[in-house]
Amino acid sequence: MTCHLDDVLASFDELWEPRRIAAVNDHDVKIAKVQGEFIWHSHPNSDELFMVLDGELTIELRDRAVVLGPRDVYVVPKDIEHRPRADAETVIVMVELRGTVNTGDAGGDRTFEPVDLV
Repeated sequence: MTCHLDDVLASFDELWEPRRIAAVNDHDVKIAKVQGEFIWHSHPNSDELFMVLDGELTIELRDRAVVLGPRDVYVVPKDIEHRPRADAETVIVMVELRGTVNTGDAGGDRTFEPVDLV
């Protein structure tokens, strides 16, 4: 399947609600618009890759913060507690093991099952 990211991004406005744009082996590729702070959480079974397409994303870790700009990539290792934050609307791509919940081990009302665009 082919998708054009501009078309996908034009199809939604919701923040922190990822859209699944592809599946690669046992991993999902998701795109999301984010702004503000997410919640502290970790993923006990999988690393999580973040890539910024537009804007700036700060991934807060308990001992430091990683700031990503457009075309920057960072991998949060499994079991590492983190909290993504974006001061202005930012577009990100995430690669996660299929079935990974966006709120990881924290759960709660920010848990969102990604809309499947593949």
